[in-house]
Amino acid sequence: MLKKEKKTKITTKKAPAKKSEVRLVQSPKGMHDNLPEDQLWRDRVRQVGRDLAEFYGFGRIETPILEHAALFLRGVGEDTDLVGKEMYTLKTKGGDILALRPEGTAPTLRAYLEHGLSSKGQPQKLFYEAPIFRHENPQAGRYRQHTQTGFEILGGLSDPLYDGEIIAIASHFISDLKIKDWTLKINSIGCRVCRPTYRAQLQAYYKKYEKEVCKDCERRLTTNPLRLLDCKNEKCQPIKAQAPNILDKLCTACSRHFKGVFEYLDELGIPYLLDHTLVRGVDYYNRTVFEFFVEGSDIGAVLSGGRYDYLAEMIGGRATLAVGFGTGWERLVLAMKTQGVKLPERTSKKIFVVHVGELAKKKAFKLIDSLRNTNLQLVESLGKESLKAQLKIADREKAVFALILGQKEIYEESVIVRDLRTGSQETVRIDKIEEEIRRRWKMYAE
Repeated sequence: MLKKEKKTKITTKKAPAKKSEVRLVQSPKGMHDNLPEDQLWRDRVRQVGRDLAEFYGFGRIETPILEHAALFLRGVGEDTDLVGKEMYTLKTKGGDILALRPEGTAPTLRAYLEHGLSSKGQPQKLFYEAPIFRHENPQAGRYRQHTQTGFEILGGLSDPLYDGEIIAIASHFISDLKIKDWTLKINSIGCRVCRPTYRAQLQAYYKKYEKEVCKDCERRLTTNPLRLLDCKNEKCQPIKAQAPNILDKLCTACSRHFKGVFEYLDELGIPYLLDHTLVRGVDYYNRTVFEFFVEGSDIGAVLSGGRYDYLAEMIGGRATLAVGFGTGWERLVLAMKTQGVKLPERTSKKIFVVHVGELAKKKAFKLIDSLRNTNLQLVESLGKESLKAQLKIADREKAVFALILGQKEIYEESVIVRDLRTGSQETVRIDKIEEEIRRRWKMYAE
C-alpha cells in the first residue's frame, strides 16, 4: 500500500519593505553656513571694524547670546516688528522668558549699566561683534542669523560732536571696504518735548486715509504712529510722501542739536541727504537717526544708527545719553561683491612642509609641532604621498619656502630648505632649522 505523499505547501516570502529614505539634515531656513571661502570676506569686514575701533579708542565688549526678553520688550518696543514678529523666545526650566539677541544696542547698554562702566569715565566707547537672530523673511543679504558690528558711545553730554563722530566712523567703515556710491540719509525725530505734538499731527493726517493704508499701518495708527513712516508697503508710499514734516515741529534744543550735527559733517566733507520720513524700526531712538544705502542695490540699508538718550531709563537704569550704529556683515559683503571689490593681497607667510616616505611623514609631523612658536604659518599635506602633488599644493597655497624631508635627510638629521620663488635649495641641520627660517624670513620681509 502506497503511502500518500504529504502535500508541501509552497509559500513565497514577501519582499522586505523598503526602508524609508533618510534625508540629510540641513541648516534651518534663513540660517546659513559660512564656508572657508566666505571667511576671507568676513575677515576683511571684521578687520576694518577692529582697525577703526582701535584708532578711535573703542573697547570691545561681548554680551550673552541670550538675554531676558523684557530687555527688548521695554527697550526696542513691544509694537515693533522686531519684537512683535521677529524675536526668537524660549522659556527656561526655571520659568524665565529669554530671547536670542535680535539687536546689539540694548544688551551693550544693559552691560554698561549693570557693571557700572560710567565710573570708569564718560563717555565710554564700546564696540561689539555679535551674531544677531531675527525671524524675518530671508532675502539677499538678510538672514535669520547674521553677524553685526556695532559702535556705541555711552554717557557724557548730548553733544552733536558724538553724533558726528559716530557717523564719521560709519562712513569710514563703508569707504575702507572700498564700497562706492553710498548715500547717507539723515533725520531728527525730536525728543519728549516736541515729539508728542508731531505724533498728534501725524495721526490726524493718517486718519483721513485709514481705509487706504495696509493692515500694519492701520494697527500702527493707534499703537505707534511714528512707525507709519517706516512702512515699506507700496500702497502706503504716496500717503507717506505727503505726511507732515517732523522737522517743522522740532523744539529749539532739537533744532540746535541737529544743526550742530550738520556742521560736524560739513567740516569732514561727508555728504548727506535729509529725509524727513526716516524714523528707524525701533522705539528707543530720539533726535538724530541715519541710514547708509548703496546706490543701484536693493539690499536696503547696509548700516544704520542714531541717538538713544532714553533707552537706559526704558530698561530700568539711570538716564544715559548715548549714540551708536550697527552694520550687518552679510549686507556689506554682498555690496562688496556686487561692486566687484577686490580683497587686499595678503603677504604670504606660508612655509610648506614636504615629506617623502612613511618614516619622513612621522618626522615631518614632529618638525611641524616643534616649529609652532616661529609665528609663521606652516602648511602641510601629509595625507599626500607624491612629492609632485605636495609641491603643487604648496604652489596653490602661495608658500614662500618648502621644508623637505626624505630618507637621506632623516639619517643625516637635516632638512632641505627650498626657495619656491627661485627654486634654489640647501641642506640645513635639523637643530638649526628654526634659526635658519627666521633668518631667511627676515631677509624676505626686507
